[in-house]
Amino acid sequence: MTHQLSHPEPLHPRTAAGARLFTDERLDHIAYLLDECFRLPGTRMRFGLDGIIGLVPGLGDILAGLASCIIVIAAWARGVPMVTLLRMLANLAIEVIVGAIPFLGDAFGIVWKANRRNYRLLTLHITEPRRHTWRDWLVLAFMAACLALMLIAPLAVLWWIAASLLHLVHL
Repeated sequence: MTHQLSHPEPLHPRTAAGARLFTDERLDHIAYLLDECFRLPGTRMRFGLDGIIGLVPGLGDILAGLASCIIVIAAWARGVPMVTLLRMLANLAIEVIVGAIPFLGDAFGIVWKANRRNYRLLTLHITEPRRHTWRDWLVLAFMAACLALMLIAPLAVLWWIAASLLHLVHL
């Protein structure tokens, strides 16, 4: 006889501070605030602070990307498998990189909802908490490098646009 759980078991952080910061309720609330807390009047379309912050060219995408890292960091602290962390990072990277495209990227981010996707991955890939191995630390370093690239990419696009506009003005 197989037993199916109606709700995934919580994955508890290893530290008391992590337990207070990374509760399931708080992480779900963060995903809700970033992706779904507002509704476009007359539609079923929902968006969150991520979509609003992302409207600020360059800086908005960086700030929204940093806020989105909370769920990924919580997943790492809870011992989520490396492959799941990489999937979460890919969701975030797609949203930040495409979000750097003015207006079209913001619309994509509202539909993509990386934070909701990442919270779902966190709750679906429940494992027993474990000590981090050298490979886990390597994945964390890789995630940090990818985050740095995500922060630099929108700034590079803005710099390129500004340089192109200045070149056109000087012609």
